Amino acid sequence: MTAEASEPTAGEQPQEPPAPLAGPGRFIRRSRRFPLITRDTARPEGGGRAAPGAAPAPARQWPLLAVMGGVGLGLLIVALDAFRAGTVLIGLSLLAGAFFRWALPEVGMLAVRSRFTDMLTYGLLGAAIVLLSLMAQPNPWVSIPFLDDVVHFTVR
Repeated sequence: MTAEASEPTAGEQPQEPPAPLAGPGRFIRRSRRFPLITRDTARPEGGGRAAPGAAPAPARQWPLLAVMGGVGLGLLIVALDAFRAGTVLIGLSLLAGAFFRWALPEVGMLAVRSRFTDMLTYGLLGAAIVLLSLMAQPNPWVSIPFLDDVVHFTVR
């Protein structure tokens, strides 16, 4: 057995050696505290490559690049003075990230936390950005009547 074969893989917990004997038939008690130095961290659920390892790096991270490309294009559109269209594109890109996180088993670096937390974060932020950009003044595309009352009682 070689040294490489006995090492744990990324998902396995390392096996601890048996406790040394303190005397005849007695074991030294190990501490139950967490170690001071972290040896390894677990990857997020679904954080594996989105394409085989032989594929070039951009192909392995295509979900993240798709979301970042959409956000970048949205920021460019905002910079070119089309605020509403650019911010809607940014929000839709985040909603696409939530969909990728839900639909794909492996999304590469788009996986930051657990699948549920990523979907909730991307989805809520994307929906909020789309909704706020559709309600932006002047000439909002969407009008929500009770928000006028909320603003009236909180700001005015």
